[in-house]
Amino acid sequence: MVLIIIYMILGYWAVGQTIYANKIRFGTYSNLLTQRIVTGFLFGFVLIPIAIIKVLFFRR
Repeated sequence: MVLIIIYMILGYWAVGQTIYANKIRFGTYSNLLTQRIVTGFLFGFVLIPIAIIKVLFFRR
């Protein structure tokens, strides 16, 4: 259970670092939050390593 929560948090962060980086999104807060959580949960296994690599090697 704890691992699922950690995975969801990392997935949420990874979506923000990869898919929604430098994007302006409009909508209700609940819609934006739900979309980001679901996307992070479904594609976290791919996005988490990409986000870590992006943070380590492509700092501004």
